[in-house]
Amino acid sequence: MDLYEYQAKDLFAAHGVPVLPGSVASNTDQARAEAEKIGGKVVIKAQVKTGGRGKAGGVKLADTPAEAEEKAGAILGMDIKGHTVHRVLVAQASDIAEEYYFSFLLDRANRTFLAMASAEGGVEIEQLAVERPEALAKVPVDPIAGVDKAKALDILRQGNFPAEVIDEAADVVVKLWETFVSEDATLVEVNPLVRDPQDKVIALDGKVTLDENAAFRQPGHGALVDKEAEDPLEAKAKAKDLNYVKLNGEVGIIGNGAGLVMSTLDVVAYAGEKHGGVKPANFLDIGGGASAEVMAAGLDVILGDSDVKSVFVNVFGGITACDAVANGIVEALKILGDNATKPLVVRLDGNNVVEGRKILADANHPLVTLVDTMDNAADKAAELAARA
Repeated sequence: MDLYEYQAKDLFAAHGVPVLPGSVASNTDQARAEAEKIGGKVVIKAQVKTGGRGKAGGVKLADTPAEAEEKAGAILGMDIKGHTVHRVLVAQASDIAEEYYFSFLLDRANRTFLAMASAEGGVEIEQLAVERPEALAKVPVDPIAGVDKAKALDILRQGNFPAEVIDEAADVVVKLWETFVSEDATLVEVNPLVRDPQDKVIALDGKVTLDENAAFRQPGHGALVDKEAEDPLEAKAKAKDLNYVKLNGEVGIIGNGAGLVMSTLDVVAYAGEKHGGVKPANFLDIGGGASAEVMAAGLDVILGDSDVKSVFVNVFGGITACDAVANGIVEALKILGDNATKPLVVRLDGNNVVEGRKILADANHPLVTLVDTMDNAADKAAELAARA
């Protein structure tokens, strides 16, 4: 889960990372009130989960509360790369002597953590990494040893941080590491990390990505979810404990096991090329179990997607046998009743497949088409979607 800047800032402050005073506002009155509370010059920053805010006009300075109200009004509601601005961060403006870059992230390729540091911050770090890779230090971090003051100093020296701020910057880095670990983040980035004219080091802008797989031990993270921006189908699936991701297609997908579902997406996309370019509409993994309740919950979510024209249920019987899955499908259709209106193509294989297929054949539900192979089932589902 990606956080907004104001959420990252609050998280930083909770762990002792130095940030400037400020608060989020969702209307111009709130923006003016926050500017009055801060006093002096403030910066108004659009809160969207994308870069390029400044170039798009989403970051403005204001000298007075009245000007802050005006500037916030100009930013609220604007579109930045397809993201509508619903909130702005009103924060104390900073005099900047120098800008640096720092981040901790999960290095998936090398199965470890990585620190990245550069004395050249305030720029698009991806561009710096391509054009001048020597200016960006990439330092592996042992997950067990972590980052203490000595390790932080080593990272910053490799990033060519100036001697006059390196000690204080190292203290900030240690606190960023604490934030990274204790919040179960996969990314903690500060760009820019700045030095003010008094040689104070401040996290001026932050980006944080939290690992949703750690939600069970981070109950407070639920409050960080943006309900307005969350896809309603994904929210509905999450409430039912389903592993669901909305895609832009017409064939709904249900499978048991992430690998099987990923393969199903591929075969549906391939089959869809022959039927007007129809594509998979979602990723939905119901896991090892396929009870009537789980199947009904999955179908309820998928059938609630107006883009879906057909559904492909692709199950390989293993721990849960095919006859149990078949009974689940039959009972799920009874549970859904009139809400089930779109054709289902079902492919079963594996444990007790003969019994499972017989159950579906005997049920003879008008919406269900039983197909023997994965490729043929994908082709049928694509055909039905295209026809609809």
